[in-house]
Order: sequence, then structure tokens, then C-alpha cells
Amino acid sequence: MSLESICAWLEHGTIGTAIAEGEWTFPIIESIHVIALCLVVGSIVVLDLRLLDRSWRSRAVSELTLDVLPWTWASFLVAAIAGFLLFTSAATRYIVDVPFQLKMLLMAMAGINMLVFHFVTYRNVHEWDKDHPTPAAAKIAGGLSICFWIGVVACGRWIGFTMR
Repeated sequence: MSLESICAWLEHGTIGTAIAEGEWTFPIIESIHVIALCLVVGSIVVLDLRLLDRSWRSRAVSELTLDVLPWTWASFLVAAIAGFLLFTSAATRYIVDVPFQLKMLLMAMAGINMLVFHFVTYRNVHEWDKDHPTPAAAKIAGGLSICFWIGVVACGRWIGFTMR
């Protein structure tokens, strides 16, 4: 099966058709997607600003991570499900849309950045958790994360203008 045939199958399936043809279905799912994405980006930026030593300096990074990441992951799950549902409504058009492709690339880059941070830099968080300056690697991860997520949001908005 090719990617194009999978996209056509999704688009012409029951769910894709219902979303594409429903008067309120797409706007409701899109609203859920946008609200969830706001929570994802907002919660990530909270942690990233701490990594950049720009806010919440009195809180330990590990403590802030424990408070914020459950919100991030729950919101990401909702945003991903809603985004997938939106994708099914016009999968054959989304898959070739440049802003959509850039959004997916930026999300992948944000994911790789997060994995590198958590499995490399965060491993020694106990050495710099609260009363020490954030190491350069953590600041770079925080800065990259903010840039990637701003790009995700910008590309998501751009999709609205290319998919008319």
C-alpha cells in the first residue's frame, strides 16, 4: 500500500467523509485541536522559560517538570487525536501540502529535541536543579523547543490558507 492509497482510504472512509461533509463537525474538532495545542505549547513554554533561566528560577526544574508534563502529554494526546481526525477529512490534500509537511517536520524535530534533552541533559538534573545556573545544553534545548513550537503553530495557521 502506498501513502497515497492510505490517505485516500482514510479520506473516503466513514470518519473522513463524516468530518468533511458535516456542517459543524470540522469546526468543532478544529476548535478542540487549537485549544489542546494552546495547552501543549503553553505548558512546554513554561518549562522552556525555566530552562532558559527567564522565569520560575526559585522552582527546581525537576519539580516544575513533574507539575507541567502531565498537562503537556494529556493535551498533546487530545491535539494529536483531533489533528488526525481533521487530517482524515482531506488526507490526500494534506499529505502534499507544504505547510502541513513543515508542521510535521517541526513536530518531529521538537520530539527529537525533547528526547535528547530528557535522555542526555536531564540525566544529571540533580547537579543543576535549583540553586545552580542551567547548563548550556539545557538552555539550547529550551530555546530550540520554543522555536520549533512557534514554527508548528505558524505552519498550522498557514495550513488554513493553503487548504481552501
